[in-house]
Amino acid sequence: MTDSIDTEVSAAPDRVVTQERRIVTAVPGPASQELHRRRRAVVSDGVSSALPVYIAHANGAVLVDVDGNQFVDFGAGIGVTTVGHTEASVVAAAASQLQDVIHTLFTITPYEPYVRVAELLAERTPGDWAKKSVLVNSGAEAVENGVKIARRFTGRRAVAVLDHAYHGRTNLTMAMNYKAMPYATGFGPFAGDVFHAPNSYPYRDGLSGEDAAARTIAYLEKVVGASDLACLVVEPIQGEGGFIVPADGYLPILQHWCTEHSVVMIADEIQSGMARTGRWYASEHFGWEPDLVLSAKGIAGGLPLAAVTGRAEIMDASQPGGLGGTFGGNPVACAAAVAVFETIEQNGLLAEAERIGRTLTAGLERLKARYDVIGEVRGTGAMIAIELVQPGTGATAKRPNADAVSQIVAYAAQRGILFLNAGTWGNVLRFLPSLAMSDALIEDALTVLDDAFADLG
Repeated sequence: MTDSIDTEVSAAPDRVVTQERRIVTAVPGPASQELHRRRRAVVSDGVSSALPVYIAHANGAVLVDVDGNQFVDFGAGIGVTTVGHTEASVVAAAASQLQDVIHTLFTITPYEPYVRVAELLAERTPGDWAKKSVLVNSGAEAVENGVKIARRFTGRRAVAVLDHAYHGRTNLTMAMNYKAMPYATGFGPFAGDVFHAPNSYPYRDGLSGEDAAARTIAYLEKVVGASDLACLVVEPIQGEGGFIVPADGYLPILQHWCTEHSVVMIADEIQSGMARTGRWYASEHFGWEPDLVLSAKGIAGGLPLAAVTGRAEIMDASQPGGLGGTFGGNPVACAAAVAVFETIEQNGLLAEAERIGRTLTAGLERLKARYDVIGEVRGTGAMIAIELVQPGTGATAKRPNADAVSQIVAYAAQRGILFLNAGTWGNVLRFLPSLAMSDALIEDALTVLDDAFADLG
C-alpha cells in the first residue's frame, strides 16, 4: 500500500476521513457480518450487494465501514456521488432546506428550489432553444416520463432503444433493457412496442459512425417504420452495457434522421451526465443536441432526484396534471441539486473529470501493454472502463472474460479498493470515481489492479 494521502476532509464536526485505503479487519469484518446476518432475515434476497460491507460514513472518495475499514470508492454509488461523498456544500444546502420545508408537493403548492433546478437544467443541457423540465425521483422514472412525453407529442406508439442498453427496472424499462438476467428474468409480461436496434460498438463491430448509423437506421425503417416511431432512446455512452463509446458521427446522424422523420430522440444521460465525462453532459462530446435529456444519479449529490428536460414544445405537449408525482422534485433534493450545480462550477469539476480521465487512462494503457487479458481501454473523463477477454483472443475472437473481472473485483475489495463490473457478458471493469478522487489515490488503485492482474496467473 502506498503512503497515506496527507489531505484530510471533514465529513462531520466529530469525524475526519483521511483520503486513503486502510484495512484493519477481514473483509467483511465482524460488525458487517453481524449486520449481514440481520439483513438476510428481513431484506429480500432480490436486493443483492456487490460487497457486503456495511458503510458507517463516507467523505470525498472514501467509504468507511462499521468495522473501521476504509475503501477507495471507484463506484460512487454507480455514478451518484460525483461531487464526492458528503460534499460540504450539498450537506449544508440540504440541512438548511430541512429546516424550512421538507415537503408540500409541487403540484399542489410549489416552491422556488424546483424552479431553480429547472432553470439550471435549461442552461446546462445541450441545445440552444427554449427548454422545460419535469422533476421526478429516479432514473427509471425519468425514462418512463421521457417515453410518455414523446408518445404524447408525436401521437405514435413505438419506442426504439439500442443493443447493450440499460434503462431501469420498471416494467417499461425492463422491456427496454438489452440484458434480461438479472433485471427482467421471470418478471414478465413486459410493455410492448419496444424495439431493439443495433448500436455502435467500435471494439466489436469495427464500423465507422456513418456505417453504424446506417445499420441502425435500416433496422428502424424496416422493422419499426418511422411513421410509427415515437422516440429513440440512446445512452451517449452506454453504462451497464460496458461504457461503450460510439464511433464519431454516429449520434448526430441518428439525430438528423430522427428530426427528418419527426421522431423524438432522447439522451439517457442518467449515468453519463452531470460533469461525469468532463462536460456537463456526455452528448456534448459527440456534437449531439438531443430533443430530450434525462438526468438522475449525480444531479443531487446522493439525494433522490431525476429530470426530463427538453424542447419546450415537446415538454408542453402533456395535458395539465399528466406529469408529476408525490415525491418528484422534493424540496430537500432540489436544494441539494442546486448546490451540486454550483459546486461543479465553482470548484472546476469539469476539469477535474478530465484530469481523472487522463490519469486513469494512462495507467490502464500501461497495464494493457503488460496483460493481454485487457482487450480495450475506453471512456471519457471519470467514466472509464476496460474490457477483458480470454488471453490470446483480443485481436480476433475477443472472447469475453467475465471470470477475470470477478476475480479482480474480489481481489481489490480485500485490499480496500471498490471496483464495479459491467458489460453484457460481465467482462468489463468500470471506473466511476467521484471528482474528489486524487491522482495519488488513482495511482494507489492502479498498483492494486496491477497486482490483481498478476495474480490471475
